[in-house]
Amino acid sequence: MHSSKPPLGRPSGRTLGLTLALVSAIAFGGSGTAAKPLIEAGLSPLHVVWLRVTGAAVVLLPLAYRHREAVLRRPGLLIGFGLLAVAGVQACYFAAISRIPVGVALLIEYLGPPLLIGYVRFVQRRPISRGAAIGAGVAVAGLACVVEVWNGLSFDLLGVLFALGAACCQVGYFVLADAGSRGDRPVDPIAVSAYGLLIGSVVLTAFTRPWQADWGKLGGDVVMNGHTLPALLPAAWMVLVATVLAYLTGVVAVRHLSPPIAGVVANLEAVVATVLAWVLLGEHLGLPQVTGGLLVLAGAFAAQASKPAATAPAGQSGTSPESGRDAGLAAVPAGAPALGERLARAAGAGDAQQKEHGRER
Repeated sequence: MHSSKPPLGRPSGRTLGLTLALVSAIAFGGSGTAAKPLIEAGLSPLHVVWLRVTGAAVVLLPLAYRHREAVLRRPGLLIGFGLLAVAGVQACYFAAISRIPVGVALLIEYLGPPLLIGYVRFVQRRPISRGAAIGAGVAVAGLACVVEVWNGLSFDLLGVLFALGAACCQVGYFVLADAGSRGDRPVDPIAVSAYGLLIGSVVLTAFTRPWQADWGKLGGDVVMNGHTLPALLPAAWMVLVATVLAYLTGVVAVRHLSPPIAGVVANLEAVVATVLAWVLLGEHLGLPQVTGGLLVLAGAFAAQASKPAATAPAGQSGTSPESGRDAGLAAVPAGAPALGERLARAAGAGDAQQKEHGRER
């Protein structure tokens, strides 16, 4: 309908990408809720993150071995993904929350989608849909309400720089996941996730010193919202769902959505984290957070429902960004990031503030 390709292929690819991106955001969003009982039981946030990433890397070792040819095919891509999308988001986020409030750090980290839009538009010189740009702005405004950023306004230049570093690493998550599908040596998204977590685990091992942790606490019980449960239960959820599932679905989704749209959808992770903390941890959910959550949802809907820019530069990326395997099409989180990240999500819950959540990513 929009190109010479069969009309049935595009909607199914977009729908699949959106579904996987939502699954990834929901999975990433649960990391903080699972991590908080472990932290309250005595494990440090850094050690919980190491457990999360390393446990996921061990689970994915068979897949890493199966796709071992990827190491020779695109070693730089795998190393970059491990350093940025996994270890980088985590390290920068922790450094940030050690100097500035969690809510402020989260808000800055989730500037990743607008930064991603700028990167795609001005560095890669690929077209950006108006809906994606508007959706990113609305989502960031909603996130400011979700984390109630006004409750912890303070300025620490180094802390802000660390948070911006986490945001940039979150951008790396989407860009590198997208890059894996390009060129004459594409890499399976499973290999990107498996080796990214493995490399991130090695880096975090040197950073977190896990041999100093009291891992015997995993054999005991933890308390979640007044209920006692085995510590291994939230630990397993954090590893298998909030990391393994989150990264696998997120990186695969990158192959079906444009980076800007995927980045905005990933912002739902913060909303999921807040709602789960309300339901499972008994944390208060006020009117500003409900309003902010609705704004994030509106931003994500505006971004994914918009039509991509119809004319991509002929010499750059090839076809319409929405078509399925072109410059505008492959991308998305945090997870972080997470965020990322968007890796780095277990950290949010571990800082003993009510907006915690979770690179990770």
